[in-house]
Amino acid sequence: MFKPQYRKLDLADVDLSADLRLPKNAIGLVVFVHGSGSSRTSPRNQQVAQYLSERGLGTLLFDLLTDEEQVLDRLTRELRFDIPLLTRRLVGVIDWIEGSAELRPLRIGLFGASTGAAAALLAAVERPDVVHAVVSRGGRTDLAGPALGRVKAPTLQIVGGEDLQVLDMNRESADALQCEQRLEVVAGATHLFEEPGTLEEVARLAGDWFEVHLRTPVTKTPSR
Repeated sequence: MFKPQYRKLDLADVDLSADLRLPKNAIGLVVFVHGSGSSRTSPRNQQVAQYLSERGLGTLLFDLLTDEEQVLDRLTRELRFDIPLLTRRLVGVIDWIEGSAELRPLRIGLFGASTGAAAALLAAVERPDVVHAVVSRGGRTDLAGPALGRVKAPTLQIVGGEDLQVLDMNRESADALQCEQRLEVVAGATHLFEEPGTLEEVARLAGDWFEVHLRTPVTKTPSR
């Protein structure tokens, strides 16, 4: 079991708390973007992160909001749907990774849940040369709006078969995406994937997607 290491992310305008799992010779780094009303301690994201780490992928789970902002959001619910704010925070984290000698060599993937999926796609548009894959778990990818057509990173949407409203939204997003993409429906699963075996299926699908797209391409030496 990979024990997470605490990191403080010093961004331009705010400090955020994060948990890093970094296996030896990691394939890549998956940055988790939690959903509305959640945090880096989300049991579902922690479970998926542990599974990905066991498959050789580094993971970074961070709080999109400060402690004070989380208190405000629990009272007003206004910040969890502030997609521009969430996107700015995520882009700041991506830039922080690029400034880290330890993490910079790793190709970055984004794993977004609920509203975090929209922020992940928008960040992929803003940092197209850095973000190499996106996975959405029950995500509100529709909230990325017209930017969906500008996403270049290969994108996997995973949605529960019983999460009918989000499934319809994800199908519309799939029609709008112009990149390599796939929509996977987990039979019998509702929005939070609480049914036995469904979250494990999410983790497996995400792991397969990230392994394919985050491996550093082998540079072939031209023959003489």
